[in-house]
Amino acid sequence: MKAVGYHQALPIDHPESLLDLQLPAPAPGPRDLLVRVRAVSVNPVDTKVRRSVPAEPAAAKVLGWDAVGEVRAVGSEVRRFRVGDRVWYAGSLARAGSNAELHAVDERIVGLAPRSVDDVTAAALPLTSITAWELLFDRLGVARGGGHGQALLVMGGAGGVGSALTQIARQLTGLRVIATASRPETRAWCLEMGAHDVVDHSQPLAAQLQALGVAEVDYAASLTQTDRHFDALVDLLKPQGKLAVIDDPKSIDATKLKRKSLALVWESMFTRPVFGTPDMHRQGELLDEVARLVDAGTLRSTARTVLGPISVTELKKAHALIESAGTIGKIVLPGYAD
Repeated sequence: MKAVGYHQALPIDHPESLLDLQLPAPAPGPRDLLVRVRAVSVNPVDTKVRRSVPAEPAAAKVLGWDAVGEVRAVGSEVRRFRVGDRVWYAGSLARAGSNAELHAVDERIVGLAPRSVDDVTAAALPLTSITAWELLFDRLGVARGGGHGQALLVMGGAGGVGSALTQIARQLTGLRVIATASRPETRAWCLEMGAHDVVDHSQPLAAQLQALGVAEVDYAASLTQTDRHFDALVDLLKPQGKLAVIDDPKSIDATKLKRKSLALVWESMFTRPVFGTPDMHRQGELLDEVARLVDAGTLRSTARTVLGPISVTELKKAHALIESAGTIGKIVLPGYAD
């Protein structure tokens, strides 16, 4: 089958940072679906892995986690899906990625794709929706329908996770959602996603929040540049508040949380599939719920940039755009042509 991957961890402008490959089709395990990939999206994790994780000796590493596609075969123990189902998922860091014609994925982390949008539009949502949902409800502990009278600060509101988190918090809770953005176009996007307010993270935050009548926030989601904003977030959180982090800060001083008894929680949507946790099936259920919300018009796709079908050229373009740190929403690509 056709795929795009690499043999060495290299900068994206290196000629061999991504390569066209011909690989054997994966054989689905007992709990696996074999999916014909129809569309993918590209996430910051794709670029992080490509830069830092070498391929196994004498093997190629295929990236890509978000995918929408059609089930072509099922493992012997699969019960939730059948051949022909249209599905979506975000995969696992522990397995080969979805930048390929065919992809094997555990059925427990798969949902039925929304019927109301096409494959490319749907492909923007799985990874960021899972991350945002788990962060809000599982890590921060906000109750669905709860949060009235409380505020959530979303650092980096125009990115993929920020776009999903803003929508989910606005539509499914009573939280006041305050997103951060530093450019007119990203500010407009955050408001389009449902933020009640937008402040500029390139400027001191406290004065901007005070101008909104918000002295402190109950929850903060640090989605990018946590090193830079950590001290400000500690100052802005209410005593006994909660800070959720998804990026990879090189160094933060957790003792600064002690005085206010602040909770620091981490979110990685790959935890359940990588460790095979007993509640791994929750990701499939979550994606089914997100699909229902998309079909009901409650949530919308965050696809913003649509590139050409999967190829080295188009994926290199996507990686470079993400590494520029200027993207809005998600970058999506159709799968290989039949």
